[in-house]
This record gives sequence, C-alpha cells and structure tokens, in this order.
Amino acid sequence: MASTTQIDLFQGWPATAMLPVERLKQAANNALSNKAIFAEGFSYGPDEGYFPLRKNIADWLSRYYAPAQPISAERICITGGASQNLACVLQVFTDPAQTGIIWLVEPTYHLVFRVFEDAGFIGRMRGIPEDEEGMDVAALELALDAFEHSGDPACRNDRKTYKPRKPYRKIYKHVIYCVPSFSNPSGTTMSHPRRETLVRVARKYNALVVADDVYDFLSWGVTHPAKPVLRPQLRLVDIDRVVDGGPKDRFGNVVSNGSFSKLIGPGCRVGWAEGTEDFIYGLSQAGSTRSGGAPSQLVSTFINELLEDNFLPEYITNILVPEGRRRHCLLAWAIKTHLGPLGVSFAPDPEISPVAGGYYIWVQLPAAVTATQVCQEALEMQNLVLGSGETFAVPGGNALGGRFASQAETLFHVRG
Repeated sequence: MASTTQIDLFQGWPATAMLPVERLKQAANNALSNKAIFAEGFSYGPDEGYFPLRKNIADWLSRYYAPAQPISAERICITGGASQNLACVLQVFTDPAQTGIIWLVEPTYHLVFRVFEDAGFIGRMRGIPEDEEGMDVAALELALDAFEHSGDPACRNDRKTYKPRKPYRKIYKHVIYCVPSFSNPSGTTMSHPRRETLVRVARKYNALVVADDVYDFLSWGVTHPAKPVLRPQLRLVDIDRVVDGGPKDRFGNVVSNGSFSKLIGPGCRVGWAEGTEDFIYGLSQAGSTRSGGAPSQLVSTFINELLEDNFLPEYITNILVPEGRRRHCLLAWAIKTHLGPLGVSFAPDPEISPVAGGYYIWVQLPAAVTATQVCQEALEMQNLVLGSGETFAVPGGNALGGRFASQAETLFHVRG
C-alpha cells in the first residue's frame, strides 16, 4: 500500500527548506518601498531587461567564472527563465524553412522537446550520445556531415523563408542543445577539450549552441578529502569569445541560458541569457518582448536586491552547496549500500567522479528489471515518483542504437 505522503525524486528544484524566503521577503519590501525602484519595476521595462540586474549578473558571472575578458551588461539580457528564453531564441534565430536539424545530447531534458516542436521542428530532432566527457562531438560532426551531404531538402540554400530579414536577426543552419555541467538527467559534465571542439564544430556548420547552464553554481566540489578543489568550468559562451581568435561573426555561435529557478525557486520566473552584444540585442527584439515588455520586470527588482549586497553568492556558498553536497552523498550512499548488492550502478558517484553537482543521479538497473517496472511499483507501493530512462530519449532520434529500448535506466534527484 502506498504511503499517503508522496516523495518526488523526478522533479528538480530546491526543497522548501532551502529557499531564502525571509531574505526575498525583505528584498521585495525594500524594492516596493523605494519609488525610484518600484516605478520602474511596475513598468514594461527596457527590451533587454532591468539594467541594474543585468549589471549585477555580469559582475557576478565575471567573478565566478573568471573568463579571459570581463562580462559586460551588454552581453546579458533578462529572461522569464531558461525555457521561456529558449522559445524566444528559436523565434528570433531559427526558421523552419532554413534551419535543418535540432541536435540534442542524449539522454536529455525531456520537457525541451515540445519547445522545439512548437517552433516547427517536429520530426527534426536527433539525439547524439554522450560519454564520461559529455556529448560525443565526434559523433555529432559525423552526423552533421552526413546530413549536409544527404540531399535532404533542408540542406538547400535557395529555400523560402518564413521570417523577414532583420538587421538584428541571423538564421542558423542548425541548433545544438546541451546541458554542459551536471547534465539533466545524467549528471555528466562536459570536459574543457570537448567544449572547445563543440564550439569549432558549431562554427563549421553554422550552428547555434544553446547551453543550458542552469546547474553550474550547484557544484559540490570536495566530497571526500582525497579530491582536489576544482575551479568552475569555463562555459561554452566563454570559450566562444576566445578560441581561435573569437567569434567568426557578430552573433557568435553560443548562447548561455541561465536561471534563478534552481537557486531561488522556479516561481520567480527570472533568468538571463548571455551571448555577443549583437546576439543579445537581437534576442531582446523577440515579438513577445517588444509587445509585453521585459520578462519578469517587477521580480527582477527583487532578485537584484539579493545581488546588490552579495547575499545570493554567499547563500549559494554557505547554504545551497553544503546542503546539496550532503544530500547528494547521502543518496549516493543509500543507493550503493542498499541497491549496489542487487547489481545497481549509478553516476555521478561523488567518491570517484572528478566533478559532482546538480540535482540528478542516473541509475543503471540490472538486466532482470526495467525502469518502467521499478517506477510503477515505486509509485504504487511507496508513493515514490521516479523518472524512467526512456523519458529522456529524443523522439525519433534513434542515435543510441536502442539504448533506451530496455528502459534499463532511471533518475533520482537530490532535492528531497
């Protein structure tokens, strides 16, 4: 008989006990008590979003990632979260008549499929496998090359366009989607050499890399004394600024999708995008933004308060990361202790993985059972919600040679 209290190890967001409720309440009160702030907060706002927040995000990212060049506010625009921003990216920078294929790391974030379908790419998504270093970029390049020489109508350069030519717009030939750090759902982190290669491949095939960098700050670092402390990986957007002399045109080939959803709470609906100045300006010209104003303008003034006094970076360092590390290690220990003798393995293992972080643990089941069986019985017997491996397979992608056909993998996360 199932427990009356449901435990959800499928969804990924901060547990209620980890939310900075009191500080956010204070931030909202401060913003709403200052006429100069709330007057702007209640307005439509500039297309690129609330400038003080853009500036503070740029400074925060510059300190955290320490890129070769500091990040300016002009490289940042405010979004309504990573998913909303992906939809805007597709609206501005793709055209179903000219953009060929959406290439996704596999397994991948399953709710992204509908965003691509709504943008006109149903049946045009392809999965690219990953290994311990992230997306298999060699396999991606082979697939891109095969597509370019396939005679597919999408390869032609003389096709009509559904979208008007605008000076702020570039239509990319392909889109590559990945979660470079602590990937959802596998927890894999892409190595630096693999990231450099991915940027070069994107440039070669006129592709836009959409990097969901939403878990970067949730790096657990040292989980046992033998491990060195690792600096955060340079993001793909940082690499695009410098590798081989920098971007080949004014738009670049990478956009970084950031979000406060995993740090403060998804209900805030505030995120940010980073790219070249021209890319960011073009993104801010999406029709929904031009009509409706800057996304999450009022809440942006609240979030800005958390960066003005450095509360949020300190909260991440002193609360979210230690507690996330504790929960990750506890869940890993429980899986290893209770399920390991049954033939279950998992990744990332904080005791052996070079990096660990994010919300997800990817479990490999023994051949005798399937993830569908395990998920169904967990729900019926314990009211426990898990994610079955096939959920994260790209629709019609067939890139992994049937890896998910056995449904032998499942997902846990460390929120609980």
